[in-house]
Amino acid sequence: MGALLIAVIYLCFISLGLPDSLLGSAWPVMQTEFGAPLSFAGLIAMVISACTIVSSLLSDFLTKKLGTGLVTAISVVMTAVALFCFSISTQVWMLFVFAVPYGLGAGGVDASLNNYVALHLKSRHMSWLHCMWGVGASISPYIMSFALTKGLGWSKGYLIVAVIQIALSAVIFISLPLWKKRKDGASAEAAEKLKPLTPGQIIKTRGAVTCFICFFAYCALEQTAMLWASSYMVFLNGITAEDAAKYASLFFIGITVGRAINGFLTVKFSDKTLIRAGIVIITAGIALIIAPSLRGLTVAGFIVMGLGCAPVYPCIIHMTPQLFGEDKSQAMIGVQMASAYLGSCFMPSVYGALANGVTPALLPAFLGVFLVLMAVMHEITQRACRVKPDKHVNDCV
Repeated sequence: MGALLIAVIYLCFISLGLPDSLLGSAWPVMQTEFGAPLSFAGLIAMVISACTIVSSLLSDFLTKKLGTGLVTAISVVMTAVALFCFSISTQVWMLFVFAVPYGLGAGGVDASLNNYVALHLKSRHMSWLHCMWGVGASISPYIMSFALTKGLGWSKGYLIVAVIQIALSAVIFISLPLWKKRKDGASAEAAEKLKPLTPGQIIKTRGAVTCFICFFAYCALEQTAMLWASSYMVFLNGITAEDAAKYASLFFIGITVGRAINGFLTVKFSDKTLIRAGIVIITAGIALIIAPSLRGLTVAGFIVMGLGCAPVYPCIIHMTPQLFGEDKSQAMIGVQMASAYLGSCFMPSVYGALANGVTPALLPAFLGVFLVLMAVMHEITQRACRVKPDKHVNDCV
C-alpha cells in the first residue's frame, strides 16, 4: 500500500477523533445560551451514539456497494455538514436534528476504516491509528477553548472543526483511486463486492457473539472509567474538583501514549498476547484504586488502567479478519462497533445510578465485573475460532 494512502488514513483517524470532545467542551456555554437543562448534553450524545450504531450495522452493506474509500469520504462529508449545522444552530431542538447526520457519519467512517486497516495494514498501524484518534480528540477542546477565549463563541469552535473536516473530505475524494489497490497488487474492493451477510449469518458465525460481548464489556469499562474517574476521586479521595479533572485526564493520556508504545510492541508480540497483557495491566490498575484513602495510588491506578486499555481495542479489531475470514470481516467489525457504542453509551449511566443510589465506592467492583466478562469472552472467542497461524482465513463457519 502506498505511503500516500497510509498518510490519508492517518488523517482520517485524526478527523474521526476531532468531533468527539467538542460537545463536552462547549456545553457549559451552549447550555446557558440556549437556556437548556444540563442533562440535554447527555441526550444529544445518546442520539449521536444511536445513529452511530445504525451506520455501523449498515457498514457491511454500504462498503460492499460503494467501497471503503467512497464510504469514508461520504461519511466525513456528513460529519462536516453536521458540525457546520451545529455552528449555525439557534434553538436546542436543532442540535438534536443535526445529531443524526453527525452520528451516521461517525459510525460509517469508523467501521469501514477499521476493517480496511485490519485487512491491509500491519497491527502496529492499527495501534498508531487509534493513537491518532486520541490526538484528534485531544486537539478539539483546545480549538473550542481558543474560540471561547478569543470571544468568537462556541459556534466558531464548531465552524473551525467543520472546515477542517471539509478540507479532509476533499483530500479523501481526490485519493479515491488509491483505495482500489492493495500493496500486493490485488483489488482491495474484491472482498467488498461479495454479498453482504444477513444478521442471522453474522450471529451464527462461530465466536461472533462472544466477540461482540467482549467489545461491549471493554467499552463499558473504558467509558465508565473515563467519565467517572474525576467524581470518584472527589468523593472517595477528597481531591478538589479542579485537581480531580486534571488527574482524570491522565487515564485518557495513558490510553493514547499506550497505543503509541503498543505499535512498537506488535513487531515482536502477537495481538492475542498484547490483549492478554492489557487485561493483566487493567487488573493491576483496578487493584490500585481500591484503596480510596491513598490518593496517590488512585491516580496511579487510573494511569495504569489507561495503559492496559491501550492494546485491547485496536488488537481485537486487527485480529478480526484472522478470526472470521476476510469475507466476513466488514460485517463483524460493523457489529463490533455497534456493540462497543452500546457499552459506552449505556453502562456509564448504570454506574451513575448505582453511585447515586448506593455509593460511588462501587466503581472498582463495577469495572472489575466488565474486566472479567471481557477476559472470559476473549478467551472463548479464541478457542471457538481456532486461529490458524499466519493466515487471515480460518475455520470459523
